[in-house]
Amino acid sequence: MELHLLTAAALHWKRNLWVCFGGSFTTMVGMTLLLPFLPLYVEELGASGLSEIAWWSGVAYAATFLTAAIVAPLWGRIGDRYGRKLTLIRASLGMAIAISLIGLAGNVWQLVALRALTGLLGGYASGSMTLVAVQTPREHNAWALGTLSSGIMAGSLVGPLVGGFLPPLMGIRNIFYLSGAVISIAFLATALLIVEDKSTIGPRAPKAIGNADRLDRPLVARMLMVGMLLTLANFSIEPILTIYVGSLVEPANVTIAAGLVMAAAALGSIVSAPHMGRLADRIGPTRVIAGGLTIAALLLVPQAFVTAEWQLLALRLMMGLALGGLLPCIASLVRHAVPDQAAGTVLGLSTSAQYAGQVIGPLAGGFVGGHYGPRTVFAATSLVMLVGALLVATARDNRMETG
Repeated sequence: MELHLLTAAALHWKRNLWVCFGGSFTTMVGMTLLLPFLPLYVEELGASGLSEIAWWSGVAYAATFLTAAIVAPLWGRIGDRYGRKLTLIRASLGMAIAISLIGLAGNVWQLVALRALTGLLGGYASGSMTLVAVQTPREHNAWALGTLSSGIMAGSLVGPLVGGFLPPLMGIRNIFYLSGAVISIAFLATALLIVEDKSTIGPRAPKAIGNADRLDRPLVARMLMVGMLLTLANFSIEPILTIYVGSLVEPANVTIAAGLVMAAAALGSIVSAPHMGRLADRIGPTRVIAGGLTIAALLLVPQAFVTAEWQLLALRLMMGLALGGLLPCIASLVRHAVPDQAAGTVLGLSTSAQYAGQVIGPLAGGFVGGHYGPRTVFAATSLVMLVGALLVATARDNRMETG
């Protein structure tokens, strides 16, 4: 019986994890590297005037994430039916083609359409989350998802940094061709190296030992809400952060200081995500999520009263450490609240909920900051995180709690 459980995927789960790590990092770099030079490319494609350039830049950047949010549950369902490895092959090949085509855009409409196509064809990071969640042994699940999350966050951090240096060296259009070529390597690695357990695919797939035999709807609904609130809270600060930093430093240093402050939280999350995952494997994910959200909520309060940029940077770094790995913990809880044959569909819904938070957060933060001042945003965001902590602390999931 024990030998029967040692499937090919169980034997190769670490290799699967590191291939997904590299692929997720690469695709996230490809999706975000255009951020620093996007307004320049929009202007090159025919937009003129500050307001028009800003508008088309925002539309082009958001298009990818909007379409990705819409199709995430669909790709998850297809992965449940025909295989998660297949969805990763499709995503990496589709993104390599779509991003390369962006370099051939002739006007802003084509740019927006190709960015939307990238979101429709993409989904490598969310697909990786599903494959790793299903194929990794339960006792290592949260750690593996935390490690994978570090790769995703690192890609989001490195992408804009690389995008800021490359245009003078090789030209904007060549950057897209290079990005497509690099993602093609992720496509080849995915196709050749990942080993998937076929027993978890299809409507008749038997449930793995220890998994839920039916969908735990109350827990899933609660975790979807918590994931949305977490991303909403994270992104609600973004619109006002540069303005807030501007009140703490000399005007000539605003962009540098704001960039460092933004990077501090991301760096903290990258460092702590695998460790938070390992802790969740030991004491249970709900305790880690509730504790991390509570600590982050408390750290937000003094951010509204800092008098120097180094104070804000230190607090944002500590907040990143507290929040690192929470989304993978949510994914781990969701994954074990559904049978194998529905994991991709439900995790796709979880991804869509988090994308919704990325859209609502900046809008809410900008509105509150514009009407009541930047400092008020920190207090409001703290309350949002406390609500999320309360939702998690009152959740019941006896299957996953171990401590």
